[in-house]
Amino acid sequence: MSKTIGVIGAGTMGVDISIDLLLHKYKVILLDINTDILEEAKTKMKNTIRYSSLLLPALKQLDINDCEKNVRYTTDITEMKECDLIIENATEDLEIKEGIYRQLNEVCDKNVCIQVNTSCCSITRIGSFVDAPDRIIGVHYMNPVYLKKTTEVIQGFYTSERTIEDTNNFLKSLGKAMVLVQDAPGFVSNRTSHLFMNEAAFVVYNGVAAPAQVDKIFRDCFGHKMGPLETADLIGLDTVVNSLNVLYESYHESKFRCCPLLQKMVDAKHLGKKTGQGFYKYK
Repeated sequence: MSKTIGVIGAGTMGVDISIDLLLHKYKVILLDINTDILEEAKTKMKNTIRYSSLLLPALKQLDINDCEKNVRYTTDITEMKECDLIIENATEDLEIKEGIYRQLNEVCDKNVCIQVNTSCCSITRIGSFVDAPDRIIGVHYMNPVYLKKTTEVIQGFYTSERTIEDTNNFLKSLGKAMVLVQDAPGFVSNRTSHLFMNEAAFVVYNGVAAPAQVDKIFRDCFGHKMGPLETADLIGLDTVVNSLNVLYESYHESKFRCCPLLQKMVDAKHLGKKTGQGFYKYK
């Protein structure tokens, strides 16, 4: 079983994944190009462990000091060579991802599995950025990671059976099951869920209903735990817009055309929960 896990990207997903890894006795090397984001990640990780134990009693097992002892924060990608497995959570931008994977190809052992935590980008395309694409696999972790028991796993064209088996064993060590699907932009979850979020934004944009009304219908009438606009705020509206753009460019279908309201909110830096303002206000 892997012992030291490299996590690339110290945003919301990177922090949540790191917490889940700590909870299951792994050591973490958390990488980001921005030192300010790394500092924010330290604070957020401690606060999450401190205040989320009511949601997940197992978090009480974690000492706040574990964030210092078992997580190394770095801006140096060469430190990824020490990792037994890497989970990449960079922005949904293939140019950015290509630069990361070209560097990982030079730094890491060719047998090290790299999990692409993406909601839309082609796993096969990302595999083309390294010399051994059989070790590249998509693992779409859901937010908040430490509360979710199932992941969407994506098999690229070259992903090997061994990589799939190793990934399944690793996820089991985190107490998670996997649903294996084939590689296509958006896969299953985002290809469908982003239609809900985008159309819900259009409903607000067209003045049909307020965000709270839209979400109440999904919660109270359909039995969803969260409405589509609450979900968009949780994911981050910038991430939603990036994913919609990838889907639109991939399929060239108008149903994936991003709602102007979403783009306007991103331009205004109202990105949802992480900035304190999205479709809702947060403290």
